[in-house]
Amino acid sequence: MALANFIDRAATSASQVLANFELQPFLERLDNHVVGIGFDAEAASSPEGRSTLDLAVRLLARLYPRMAIVPISDMPSDYLIDLEATALAINPNMKLVRSSENVTIALVVGWTTTPFSCHTFYIGSNGWRVLLSNTAPVGSGVSGNPVGAGAGACLGAANVFRTIFAPQLENGDPDKEVNLSMLTFTTDTDLADAAAEREVDIGSTHLVGVGAIGNGFLWAMGRWANIKGELHMIDHEEVDLTNLQRYVLSEQKTVGKRKTEMAATHLASTSLNATPHSTNWQGYVAECDNWCFDRVAVALDSAKDRIAVQGPLPKWIVNAWTQESDLGVSRHTFGRGACLACLYMPAGKTKDQHEIVAEELGIPEATLEVRTLLQQGTPVDASFVNRVASALGVEFKHLSKFVGQPLASFHQSAICGGLMLKLTDGKVKVKTVVPMAFQSALAGIMLAAEVVKHAMGAAPAPTTSTRINLMRPLASHLHDPKSRDTTGRCICADEDFLAIYTAKYAYARSKGTCALR
Repeated sequence: MALANFIDRAATSASQVLANFELQPFLERLDNHVVGIGFDAEAASSPEGRSTLDLAVRLLARLYPRMAIVPISDMPSDYLIDLEATALAINPNMKLVRSSENVTIALVVGWTTTPFSCHTFYIGSNGWRVLLSNTAPVGSGVSGNPVGAGAGACLGAANVFRTIFAPQLENGDPDKEVNLSMLTFTTDTDLADAAAEREVDIGSTHLVGVGAIGNGFLWAMGRWANIKGELHMIDHEEVDLTNLQRYVLSEQKTVGKRKTEMAATHLASTSLNATPHSTNWQGYVAECDNWCFDRVAVALDSAKDRIAVQGPLPKWIVNAWTQESDLGVSRHTFGRGACLACLYMPAGKTKDQHEIVAEELGIPEATLEVRTLLQQGTPVDASFVNRVASALGVEFKHLSKFVGQPLASFHQSAICGGLMLKLTDGKVKVKTVVPMAFQSALAGIMLAAEVVKHAMGAAPAPTTSTRINLMRPLASHLHDPKSRDTTGRCICADEDFLAIYTAKYAYARSKGTCALR
């Protein structure tokens, strides 16, 4: 098989959404399919068509070991070479099939009917609008707005996955027709879609988290024409091999690099003034003299970290998230409706991270020891690793390479990375959510779209949250109201915090600077 060297992580992700998951049959089904991407000259010459093709390749190459990228009409060969190079940069083991006859399921971009004699999805866009059909070409627009184009790639990749694994998905039928505005999240035709070519200044914007969702955000920002402003990118971690499973900007050569370094490289040729900060949000805020954060995009994993972003009272926050079944964005102005902390206030007793790690390692009785190891970053010894191996029912030799590594790295690689899933043939599953690549990418694209909408003064969404489930046909209603926390524990119920927020931004408006921290 031509499987990627991070396939264990991809299998972990699939195990969370597929019923009756077994590792070997899953891998065999992947290998039995050749996923095709067809495109015509019009798609190759359209900015939106190129965006759809680029992201489709980046998504599919992370899971499927055999692909056929097929030009439908005559065109220069350079573009085909670029797309194949992108796929191989992600999975060098991939088998690129040259004949359309062997393709078993396909995506087609452009105005030309399919050359494939298999189940085909036509994907495309028109500015903010995402288009999909299972019967006829939908074409691609000529704007410099990548939102509809990127969403089309995500919907296409989701439909390929749902079609291949239909027997293991409940209500996972493929989409038939999609014509959705990512500006309003409705199917209504609206004149505002014409704003795709408008120049937008995002002012001073902060992206907190350059993980999977952050990658989707940056992919969109990097392909958006006529956009300018300051973008501060905040993340303290490096790219790990397992991250390639869903980080759409990552390639084999980015492993070991700072996530913010990868982000800065991606945006180097844009008009954005992009500044990387290799620290976490708390560290970044501690170093700032000015605590007026006008626009903050949140792409973090934990409730605790999201609540921390709300602490210094940014003027406006947009938050993107993924769950087992769906993904979405939420929008927050402090004191008006639910703040970001409202959405993540803990209800009842919740398990601490060290308790979760101890359970996933099969040694729940060692929670105190695990807490100490995590807090101190102490390397695990052979005795500890052997206890984990015995608890999980595998031989010590398979885990011996982790001796001397910090517990966080051991847990990330062995459990979250999918090694235990492989060693136990799917019997040991990770409990933390590991989304599919197309889920994280769409959440990131929606995050970028909300930042641009806010910057250009678009009409606000009717609800705090918007959610999409890519594991079933697109729903007709996507807006999801979220109310403020009713317990009175949230800071947005505190008169002092409300007064400080009001005073801080009133002073900033009048003086052009922020004096309050």
